[in-house]
Amino acid sequence: MKVNKTPIAAAVTLTLLSAAFAVQAQEQKKDDGTQLEQVVVTGIRASLQSAANIKKNASAVVDAVSAEDVGKLPDSDVGQALGRIPGISVGRAFGQGASVSIRGTDPQMTYTTLNGQTVASTGWYDQMDIDRSFNYSLLPAEMIGGMEVYKSSQANLTEGGIGGTVIVKTRKPLDLKANTVFGSVRYGDGTISDSEKEVSGLYSWRNEGRSLGVLVAAGLSKGDYIRRGVEADSRWNSDVAPTAFVQERKRTSLNVALQARPVEGFEVGLNLLKLKLDADSSNSSDYLMHDQNCDKRNTEVKSDFNPNGMCLHSTTTAANPLPHKFFQVWARGASMDSESAVADAHYTLGSAKFDLVVGTTKADGGTSATTNYQTAAFDGAAGPFTRPNWQGTIDATGKQIKVNPSNNQSWGIGALPAQMSPETWATSAGPNKDKEKFGQLDATFELDWGVINAFKTGVRFADHTFEKRSYRPIWNATITPVATSGLFDGSVNVGGWTVPRANIGAMLDNTNRNISGWVEDRSGYGELNEKNRSVYGMFEFETQGLRGNFGLRYISTKATSTGYLFDGVTPADQYAGNQNWAKTTTSTKSSYNDVLPSLNLAFDLKSNLVLRATASQAITRPNFANMFGVTVSGYNDDRNGNETWTIGNIGLKPMKSSQADIGLEYYYGRGNMMSATYFIKDISNFVVANATPNQKVGLVDPKTGVDNWTVQSFQNAGGGKIRGVELQANHAFGNGFGAQGNYTFTEGTAPASSYLDGLNLFTQSSKHNVNLVGYYENEQYFARLAYNWRSKYMIREGAFWYGNRMHDAYGTLDASVGWNITKNLRLSFEAINLTKEDDVQYGAAAASNTAIKDPLRAGYPAWSFKGETTYKLGLSAKF
Repeated sequence: MKVNKTPIAAAVTLTLLSAAFAVQAQEQKKDDGTQLEQVVVTGIRASLQSAANIKKNASAVVDAVSAEDVGKLPDSDVGQALGRIPGISVGRAFGQGASVSIRGTDPQMTYTTLNGQTVASTGWYDQMDIDRSFNYSLLPAEMIGGMEVYKSSQANLTEGGIGGTVIVKTRKPLDLKANTVFGSVRYGDGTISDSEKEVSGLYSWRNEGRSLGVLVAAGLSKGDYIRRGVEADSRWNSDVAPTAFVQERKRTSLNVALQARPVEGFEVGLNLLKLKLDADSSNSSDYLMHDQNCDKRNTEVKSDFNPNGMCLHSTTTAANPLPHKFFQVWARGASMDSESAVADAHYTLGSAKFDLVVGTTKADGGTSATTNYQTAAFDGAAGPFTRPNWQGTIDATGKQIKVNPSNNQSWGIGALPAQMSPETWATSAGPNKDKEKFGQLDATFELDWGVINAFKTGVRFADHTFEKRSYRPIWNATITPVATSGLFDGSVNVGGWTVPRANIGAMLDNTNRNISGWVEDRSGYGELNEKNRSVYGMFEFETQGLRGNFGLRYISTKATSTGYLFDGVTPADQYAGNQNWAKTTTSTKSSYNDVLPSLNLAFDLKSNLVLRATASQAITRPNFANMFGVTVSGYNDDRNGNETWTIGNIGLKPMKSSQADIGLEYYYGRGNMMSATYFIKDISNFVVANATPNQKVGLVDPKTGVDNWTVQSFQNAGGGKIRGVELQANHAFGNGFGAQGNYTFTEGTAPASSYLDGLNLFTQSSKHNVNLVGYYENEQYFARLAYNWRSKYMIREGAFWYGNRMHDAYGTLDASVGWNITKNLRLSFEAINLTKEDDVQYGAAAASNTAIKDPLRAGYPAWSFKGETTYKLGLSAKF
């Protein structure tokens, strides 16, 4: 099944059709409208109605996703649900919605809160950039009641999101009926991945007087995610690597909420949330080094690794096989979790209301251990690796590398040596920690000052610390190989053929048996502490046909960066990389403050027609990765020339945006609406990365034997702009059918000097984003067909193996159907990515840009992953 990619035209058509339906709706008789008001609407339409009401009644530019009932978020993936909102793009690097970009901004410019407060987050992977974004793959959809996305700022919103602020809302027991019980089970399977099993439940109690309530919700999912495709390194012999990534996922979640109203006007609550994702993984690569048989090259890209240019096409026959064979597995023990404990109190006294929130949030993540097992047979030598000789073609002339064997390339465990042991150079551990303690006091005073009807003010204090560490193993005197048969279990498909599937647990256990202890890599330690203070004042006003707010938010930050001192004299200890690193830490400090004004206006031109205008300033604090002291990469690894010495800058200022919106919104019927919004952001204080090669830093790399590093540093410089248009339309027909659609055009230019690729494109910014949804529902059945498409966008990941690359345009067609067996029991089925859209990424930097790896320049096809359709069958009950 293939969808014709004309999403922009489709979105415009949907908008025009909705306009026609609007006219039809306005012609209905008054008594019909009265009759409709008596109908209780549930399901998909109810969710759209709730979201439309939130948008209409807000003073700022707000879009929402609403779960109209427990367990009924429109999508089973939280990130995917957010991706239906106009102007939002979702990154699905590992099959789940993990990162969220709003209106063409970098995901780090999206500030995610839990009920309005910070939620700590780290990644599960030790080679990804450390930024401020929240990983949405932690959140199960059943745990939340809805999400609101503020695209314009206002003074009472916590600062930190130039793109916007996402408020994830959990449920409260006093909002639900007494003894509400919800439970669900789901079974999923994919055309590539293994099966996944999920179970979730909720119980909510409240007393008859609605003065005391308790809610407990929990969820568990378990399954193996598999991603297979071709990765191009081209750092040895124009090698391409058909690869299978396998992640053994286990996600657990627990939410406990207490709520009490002991006396009239006074309420207290406590919310505890614990999320965890266990994500042990393996990356198995069957390398094909096709340079020796190359018959077509990209001669624009030359380097020490590819002096003749990169191989674009090769043909290999039985009489002329590839002389090299190489297979390696990276295995990682990985996880991430997030815990929040938040207490709140609300007191109303006459015309004043006071709200107090105090809490703590913390997260742990990264890798507990990384290990590597490999084998090779170079130059046609016999053994110890006896995979079949490669025959066929490798075509890298397009955006996607096509690997086409002419004989059976599958091989089993018999092709590997009888015994294997871990590679000592590759083993490490990289845990991270993130935590924040916060307190906030808000006060609202009702006023009768003409058009001004309320004044809100508040203060917030937060103490935020992010810590990264790195550890290296102390190996036993003798490393004992083990039987290879115990390190693998079954098989996995890589590029159309099968190879042995890694037993991740066995590889990690065997590695740990050969290690007597761990020593800290002092060059990998860094701690950042920020003490953030803010105070705001905001007036709300309303008069006939006009409402809104205006105010100021003052922010102050004191930042401290702590790391081990590089003194150039300390001798090496149990880890040679600690040479010249003192055993004592040193700290540097910086501070900044700012005033952020905001104005939000909503003109009710008619009861159903709203003209909205906003103007504000917002900030996003610099990435943690750019503020650590010194970070070393490429030290004593398996290749030369990648030694990088990164010097962070604690004095970096936040990026700052002066932004505005103007939009027109038309509401008709129940939940039906059309809107058009123009937005602009003028962003200053970008963080610019400077890279200088061939520098001496006082550290000799054992692999190269010389002190020769690429030194990278950061500074604030330059500005960028984003402007765009959002179009949105929802329409429900009278016969159970309905349609929803939105289109966002975003045009953004960032300082080219901010990125090593030299491209003036925002990270993860697509020029075009489209969502089209059609649905049908009645009391017994429901069905939905949803298509999401985004144009190409840049991916930037700072670790050596990754880098900067262009992601090709990507679209998914999803379907869901359901049957309300009884009023309490529901059966559902969903299919995600029915078109099996491939994940295609290719080089985008200029051929002359030597700061970027060979396969990430001049359009070379860097990565591509096979598209997968996943299916989920679910049964849920609510009483």
